[in-house]
Amino acid sequence: MKQVAIGIDIGGTNTAIGLVDREGNILYEKQPQLPTPQKRDNPLGSEKISEDLLNDFVSLLAEEIKSAIEVVGKINPAIEVMGIGIGAPNANYYTGTIEYAPNLPFVGVIPFAKMIQEKFPEIHHIRLTNDANAAALGEMIFGAGKNMKNFVMITLGTGLGSGLIVNGDLVYGSDGFAGECGHTTIVHEGRTCGCGGKGHLEAYCSATGMKRTVYELLAKYNSTESELANIPFNEMSSKIVFEAAEKGDKVAKEVFDMTGEWLGRALADTVHHISPEAIFLFGGPVAAGDYIFKPTKDSMERHLLPIFRNKVKILPSSLKLGSAAIVGASALVWKELEKVGK
Repeated sequence: MKQVAIGIDIGGTNTAIGLVDREGNILYEKQPQLPTPQKRDNPLGSEKISEDLLNDFVSLLAEEIKSAIEVVGKINPAIEVMGIGIGAPNANYYTGTIEYAPNLPFVGVIPFAKMIQEKFPEIHHIRLTNDANAAALGEMIFGAGKNMKNFVMITLGTGLGSGLIVNGDLVYGSDGFAGECGHTTIVHEGRTCGCGGKGHLEAYCSATGMKRTVYELLAKYNSTESELANIPFNEMSSKIVFEAAEKGDKVAKEVFDMTGEWLGRALADTVHHISPEAIFLFGGPVAAGDYIFKPTKDSMERHLLPIFRNKVKILPSSLKLGSAAIVGASALVWKELEKVGK
């Protein structure tokens, strides 16, 4: 029998669905992805609208899962679905719930794993966690963290997520929500974060935070000659900043220097807390290479206690950007089976 796991990543815009084998190979990936219900679909937080949207979404998701199994089953009739792993915002591994997700239209605490289980009573291992935790598991099982027992995964995207691996296990804490390094305060009374807090790492070092830095610097220097000056906020991206830096744009280079300074400062705190062997960076900004890695490493080393200096590597994730969400979610299943000896 060919053992496979269903990997699902519920993003703010779309939901990715795929079948992954024990080696991390994606045997099937739904294209186009399934649209995720939008926050704007329930602007007033109506419980009735939330319930209707949720039920419709779960039904559609279940149909897509069944379709994926059928497609792969026709190619390889000897497949065995070992479980379903789900990455989702504000997902609680312990309870299988999605709780007060800020970018979804669902209200309150949603028993998401239970709802999927009811659609697939024959599948015994259904687990969910947030996307950064899933990415950390994917790195540990399929990626460059395979031979490491202690490392950190930092995901740089619209937000800034993190997953902490300690002694070979993902850190969930007492309530299932541990490891929110993105909400470390790095600037007292600084920028407003998406969560409503002030001065959080996410507000400075996510891809969105980098965009905000661009416009702060353009205003600071009145830098009308910068290549970035004529680009609207909603069109700006870390890729555009990188391309400008490659051409020698001073504002673009300073964006990376400042981002690395803030990120390195926060990572030093994380090293002090758990003393990892390595820190993996994942996401679009990572493609900038030394523009982001060098200032981050330099800053981290400056802010570390001497006993930790020159011990912790900062590395690019080995997971592929396009497939990491599905592979990481499937890793939840393989980790669960490892625990029970299957």
